[in-house]
Amino acid sequence: MNRFYFLLCIPFLFSSCSSEKDKSNFDFTTVFETSNGLETPTYPEVVEFYTQLAEVHTSIAMYTMGKTDSGEPLHLITFNPNRSFESEFSGDSRKNVLLINNGIHPGESDGIDASMLLLRDLAENKIDTPKNTIIAVIPVYNIGGALNRNSDSRTNQNGPISYGFRGNARNYDLNRDFIKADTKNARAFTELFRTVKPDLFIDNHVSNGADYQYTLTHLFTQHNKLGGDLGNYLHTSLMTQLQDSLQKSSLDITPYVNVFNRTPDNGFTQFLDSPRYSTGYTTLFNTLGMMVETHMLKPYKQRVEGTYELMKSFINIADKDAEVIKELRKNALTKHKAGDSYPLSWKIDSTKTSQISFKGYEGEMIKSGITGMDRLKYNRNAPFTKDVMYYNYFKAADSVIIPSAYIIPEGYWNIIDLLDLNEIRVTKIKKDTVIDAEVYKIIDYKSVGNPYEGHYLHYQTKVRTVNEKVAIKKGDYRIDTNQEGVRYLLETLEPEAQDSFFNWNFFDTVLQQKEGFSPYVWEDMALIFLNDNAEIKKEFEAKKTSDASFAENWYAQLDWIHKQSPAYEKTHLRYPIIRVGG
Repeated sequence: MNRFYFLLCIPFLFSSCSSEKDKSNFDFTTVFETSNGLETPTYPEVVEFYTQLAEVHTSIAMYTMGKTDSGEPLHLITFNPNRSFESEFSGDSRKNVLLINNGIHPGESDGIDASMLLLRDLAENKIDTPKNTIIAVIPVYNIGGALNRNSDSRTNQNGPISYGFRGNARNYDLNRDFIKADTKNARAFTELFRTVKPDLFIDNHVSNGADYQYTLTHLFTQHNKLGGDLGNYLHTSLMTQLQDSLQKSSLDITPYVNVFNRTPDNGFTQFLDSPRYSTGYTTLFNTLGMMVETHMLKPYKQRVEGTYELMKSFINIADKDAEVIKELRKNALTKHKAGDSYPLSWKIDSTKTSQISFKGYEGEMIKSGITGMDRLKYNRNAPFTKDVMYYNYFKAADSVIIPSAYIIPEGYWNIIDLLDLNEIRVTKIKKDTVIDAEVYKIIDYKSVGNPYEGHYLHYQTKVRTVNEKVAIKKGDYRIDTNQEGVRYLLETLEPEAQDSFFNWNFFDTVLQQKEGFSPYVWEDMALIFLNDNAEIKKEFEAKKTSDASFAENWYAQLDWIHKQSPAYEKTHLRYPIIRVGG
């Protein structure tokens, strides 16, 4: 807990912290309320609000974490009437923790305002106090974006009057950075997340995409991917209870409408949240995650009030099911063991679908007055309610057998740093040794054509497994998979996983050949090599016969021979992290 800096003033322990103000004069009416739901506070106003709230109410504490790219620290606000002064996140706490994240995209400020209202109302006993749940809130995650305030960048959005920008202080989209952790924001979040170890997680957003009648949509982490009894509870209980609770408050909610430039009445698929996203990342540690996506075109006041009611309902359900959730998460820790199969990629299971009653608007393609071509136009005077197909079941497209351990060479300190940050247990090897291990050879991959969040992301990566005796050096690292972070290890260290460190370009140096040959020198050496290796020579001649382009390319022929020879470097296309056991 030494990672936290406790900002709460405790008058009887630190009399120097006492405010000179009369605490009865504090006004916790928010900017959102005084503007009649048209405005959201600036970042300094948010910090001042929580500073005062923590000063007046002992149930509220304010902590500061690591610095973000903006230079400002990440804050954490908690509501916990029965806190201890030592630590409210000790491992022996009987309470569950709900972590709420706001302002990852500061233009989507609904959660920032809704959380201020929620924590104030909890502190002032205006709503029921959860008995089994600690509420922890990140008031603004993307501080740099919040400080970059404007009124124009959210082209599709109906309010507030001014707001922050999507990119952070270094123009990163933070909701793509949870695995690669290029930003200080992501590293501060990871430190916070692995300290708090939340049982449940909400990330508040505003949607883009289709038009429809709903103010609220939910994006729960994909239940098949979460897996087991925990995924089943999320899908059949938590989600259902939330929908029913909101309906009783006359607030309809639907799954996130994952369509663009078409109407959703022909059905749509559930969004698959890979680990680059917040809920995809939190799932790796068996946290029950959900994004709230309010509808961009609804009035700001309506969106904030809807977010507030959703969080209130979610807390009530989480509090009621606290023991069930704790037991399910405990059991999930033993789900993935060495020798088991683990899915690395997913595809829609079209044999299983759900039918949902969907409230939308009729749409049609009409002629554009600008381009002269067809464009989509929704008719808000033509609402409909109809059953649509919802594809919310996924099945494994590719899997891997979980090894007992990975070995990472000492030189890849950047990988070790991220494992340490995520509290992955790492052991340094004390002496040189030789072991039997599985080695991956990269046989194929594709890369995006344009830069994506500071990277040229790889995809459709394919590997070939080779069993070898591998020399392990003193100082290398062994990472056993029998630990809480096994899913994090698999999703980052297996090259074929969608958001693996390989696909995020952490190992691009092995894709480049470092040593080559001068053709006029290698010609003579290659001839000797072929004459000394009859089988390779036979294979070479067969390739020339069967492959016309190869037969006409003298350099390709010399290169092919070079790659069969001892002169070809062993590190080229060899993935440096090896697998042990399984």
